[in-house]
Amino acid sequence: MKQCVKMADDEQNVADGVSDEQTLETTAPSNTYTIEVLHILKEAQQQHGLRHGDHQRYRSYCTRKLRRIRKSVNFVLGHRNKFHNKKIREEIMSDHKFLQIPLFSAERAWSYAMQLKQEANTEPRKKFHLMRRLRKAVKFTEDLETLCSSVKCDARSKLEAQAYGAWMKGSLHFESDEWQKAIEMFSTAKTIYEKLAEALDDEQQILYRQRVEEIAPNIRYCAYNIGDESAINDLVQMRLKSGATGDLSSNLDTLIQQTREKQAATLSEVTWRGRTVGVKQEVVRLFLLNVQESEDEISRVADTEGKVSIYDSLLMECRDAQQVLREELKTDPKLKAQKADGKVSSVEYLHSYVTYIKLTTIIERNMLMADAMKENLQSGEVQEGKKHAKPQDLIRLHDIIIQNLTEIPQLPGLEDDDMLKEDIDNQIIVYKAFRCFYVAQSFNVAKKWVEASALYERVLYYGEIALDQLKMSSVKSSNNKELAKKLEDLIKLVKGLKYSVHASAILDTEEITTEVSQLSISNNKPLVDRLEEYREDSSLYSGRQANLVTFPPDFQPVPSKPLFFDIAFNHIEFPSLEDKLEQKKAAGGGITGFVKGWLWGGKK
Repeated sequence: MKQCVKMADDEQNVADGVSDEQTLETTAPSNTYTIEVLHILKEAQQQHGLRHGDHQRYRSYCTRKLRRIRKSVNFVLGHRNKFHNKKIREEIMSDHKFLQIPLFSAERAWSYAMQLKQEANTEPRKKFHLMRRLRKAVKFTEDLETLCSSVKCDARSKLEAQAYGAWMKGSLHFESDEWQKAIEMFSTAKTIYEKLAEALDDEQQILYRQRVEEIAPNIRYCAYNIGDESAINDLVQMRLKSGATGDLSSNLDTLIQQTREKQAATLSEVTWRGRTVGVKQEVVRLFLLNVQESEDEISRVADTEGKVSIYDSLLMECRDAQQVLREELKTDPKLKAQKADGKVSSVEYLHSYVTYIKLTTIIERNMLMADAMKENLQSGEVQEGKKHAKPQDLIRLHDIIIQNLTEIPQLPGLEDDDMLKEDIDNQIIVYKAFRCFYVAQSFNVAKKWVEASALYERVLYYGEIALDQLKMSSVKSSNNKELAKKLEDLIKLVKGLKYSVHASAILDTEEITTEVSQLSISNNKPLVDRLEEYREDSSLYSGRQANLVTFPPDFQPVPSKPLFFDIAFNHIEFPSLEDKLEQKKAAGGGITGFVKGWLWGGKK
């Protein structure tokens, strides 16, 4: 069994051998050693699990790596049955591989700590084990700094070890909530990595610049916990610049979530439509806080895809908040009593508010997508990787907008809000005008001029009604002013398109008349059927196949064989044959009949 285990370890060592050859070749001149800490670690992490966040796999790799290095330098810690603790000193350091022993020991302890951090979400007791492993990792980084500070290592190795040690100490203080110490250590590591990036060539600078970008969010988060309120905005901006994937984006998401949880603790109530309700649910607090910050995030993003991604993430959080409130409504003991009085409970009113935010967010997202499709439809240009916009796509978006607007006044607690109903009715007519316009555009593309002209008239009808209602409305908002401006532009455009469609219909009619006049009626009768007519047929004397007879010939009616039916049989009276039957019975009597009946018995 022991031999099998040893063979399995050897096979795993061979599998890791390709990456080890690259990490072990960090030699310097004869009496000076160089260790590129960041390059070695990043390469090992990307190849052995951390690309997918698998810290357990990376920890196993570090264990095997340490075993191989100790064997190669003959620095094993005892034997199978006995352990001898040994410390690496400058006097016995005869190979650059000795420097990698404390390095990968620190990495093994750190990866175990990160594994425990993931498990601590469900098992809080593992937080203590996590802190012990981080302290162990800091101890190994201090040993690495001591070895690199000797005369046998060059200046780059010393700076690399100091930066790595400062980052590890900052991680320990970060998990311990010692924000001031953490920000000092992270700042030290960031400064060293920036200096190293300036001293190296362009290819090697990329790795160190990425490291600086990874440390910056931790510094801003520590600054926020110390008292800098603007740090959360910096974190959000970093998240937007980092893209949708990657280790940096996942770390930023975690830091932003932790920051919002601290801010949500102070959000205890919300006021909407003149009524104030308390917010006791933590998920709802986080969602409402995110709603306040999403407006600033959207204003800072330039491209449409980034804005749509913010709306999508907001809708996902809204779904979780709705689920929490829905479950509480089922178990609320005061809900039924308040419904009997005709009032709405605070939980149900809060649920209506969250639903209102969801519906308005969907409307804003669809309008953003509609504007992008409208530009694509007008320009006719299609970006790479995207499909060409059609009027049917805009019709579908406006259908969803009208449906969501219709659902808003039906929310519990808004039945008596006349101003909201008036505002929603005005918006519905506006979006009906836009929807009708794109339906007309689809008929215009299909060259159905009559339908398109009638729909353009309907657009003008809706547009004039909507403009009058917006001007007379008691709700004065920037949204209504913007809708009124869009309606005026739409009416001007439709007036021109109406005459354009009318002209296209006339031209189309003239083209059909010209084509009909140019048509010639051809007689395709075969020659045998038109012998009495004189007509020049070029097929008779040219090389083409002449149409002489119809083949196969058509079917012609012929007389069929008659069928005879005997219908008089049932009406004939046949003569009676009873007298002949009586004569036959009399002929069978006499002496012969008597003897026959006596011997054999007669017929009964």
